Amino acid sequence: MRVLLVEDDGGVADAVTGALAAHGHATERVTRGEDALVRHRVADLVLLDLGLPDMDGLDVLRKLRVVSDHPVIVLTARGDERSVVRGLRLGADDYLVKPVRLAELLARIDAVARRSPAAATRTSVVRARDLEIDLDARRVTVDGPGRRTQIELTAKEFDILAVLARDPGAAVSREQLLDAVWGDAYLAVSRSLDVHLTTLRAKLARPGLVTTIRGFGFRLEC
Repeated sequence: MRVLLVEDDGGVADAVTGALAAHGHATERVTRGEDALVRHRVADLVLLDLGLPDMDGLDVLRKLRVVSDHPVIVLTARGDERSVVRGLRLGADDYLVKPVRLAELLARIDAVARRSPAAATRTSVVRARDLEIDLDARRVTVDGPGRRTQIELTAKEFDILAVLARDPGAAVSREQLLDAVWGDAYLAVSRSLDVHLTTLRAKLARPGLVTTIRGFGFRLEC
């Protein structure tokens, strides 16, 4: 398995990399969140520290989850309840607090990998009706006479659509959307989500494509 280790502490990185190599995992290490947002595409799993020098690791996780369903295990010294809850709600597949025993880390990696689709089956392009949603290119196109036409979306509109498109047909709660797009459901203005959803639906011009689940959230219909 190819593992991307996002860790700025050299001692921790050396220990984790050595343990992974001993169990047959190829590891690439980066120290910055911005690098993780680029290099995750060549990995099968991401080990993510939260205390990074350029940006908060939870922001990295939030941005990763907009465009990728790669397994992510948070490995951090940040063990307060709110950070753990936010990490899991933002889409972390597991959350481990340092110091962690390497044997346990390897077991958690194996468990997450078993639950995850094979990397070869992953795709960054999702089709919903006649729409094609390219999560990596951040582009939405629609079938037209002899060619495909791009639908222009704002960054927030695309982020909302991308979260729903990661699992078409699945229900996504308002809190999950607010966490994923605005970073923290506790601080986000819920009304902003409704406004952006209204404009997104108008631009997509496909009634019933993004449905509301009363009292819960939303779903992208296949």
